[in-house]
Amino acid sequence: MSDAVQGGISPEREHVARGPAALRYLPSIWRDGLLAAGTWAAAAAITAALPDKITWGATELFAIATGVIALVFLGLALVQPHLGRSAATLRHYGPWFIVLGLWIALWELTTAKLGWLPKPFFSPPQGLLHVYVTDWQRLLVCVGYTARLWGLGFFSGVAVGFIAGVGLGWSKRFAYWGMPVLKLIGPVPASAWIPCTFFIFPSTFHASIFLVALASGIPVAILTAAGVGQVNRAYYDVARTLGADNRYLIFNIAIPASLPNVFVGLFMGLYYSFAVLVVAEMLGAKFGLGWYLQFNTAYSAYANVYAALIIMALICAGLVRLQFIVRDRLLDWQKGIL
Repeated sequence: MSDAVQGGISPEREHVARGPAALRYLPSIWRDGLLAAGTWAAAAAITAALPDKITWGATELFAIATGVIALVFLGLALVQPHLGRSAATLRHYGPWFIVLGLWIALWELTTAKLGWLPKPFFSPPQGLLHVYVTDWQRLLVCVGYTARLWGLGFFSGVAVGFIAGVGLGWSKRFAYWGMPVLKLIGPVPASAWIPCTFFIFPSTFHASIFLVALASGIPVAILTAAGVGQVNRAYYDVARTLGADNRYLIFNIAIPASLPNVFVGLFMGLYYSFAVLVVAEMLGAKFGLGWYLQFNTAYSAYANVYAALIIMALICAGLVRLQFIVRDRLLDWQKGIL
């Protein structure tokens, strides 16, 4: 008789207490990864097994893509404990992966398979994939045109707004004349200046650049002026005592201290510029995501419209993320202070 039986423990309980290696490993498996794999596999099964009410295209390709994503999540669920720092990121976004797979499955089911959301107003995810596969060249050209217009307008607006903001916050005389003008122009939407831009600028492209620059520059100017004006005057007094001139005070005290406000203005200007960008590209542009939206809306090609909107959302989200990275690098000195 074993020691376990002599001690009052049956062999069955001894086996459970020790547990096989597989059971001991189960708690370390990423549970959200398994659930995400299940939801994405369900989306693949719905796409492949059920017939389409209306032909959308790319059905098999979408089923394969969702199936591959399900296998990726299954693999990540098994190896996640060994991924080091990346494991924390996966755990953080795990619920989103689950919900996204569930959303894709329900979206596919209610549009392509059951037809509850009718064509052409609602497109299934496989319809968007079909747009990306068949019209990727035009979309790529439109992204390039949009990037050029947005880059010229945003960075020129930010540069002018930043310089104007520093002047408004530093000089009382400049603020006396400039701040009322800024307060008058600021509340007016940039798109409301379209009639004036047609008269002032020689082409719709230059007018579009001005509208994007106006939308992005005004919040940067206002918040930069507020940041410079809020700097503690004691810093200036100490620097002047040590022999600093106005140039040193502006570039080494006023501007660094106002950077938190500047980045808030940059975030606001980014969103405002994208909102105006679509309107600006509808002013006779030959290419661009705004033009692409208008062109396909006229032909009721709403799958193309949704595909372009997703691209714009991803670009904007990526730029916001980039701004956060730059802000954290430049304002690293604030850690432990604010």
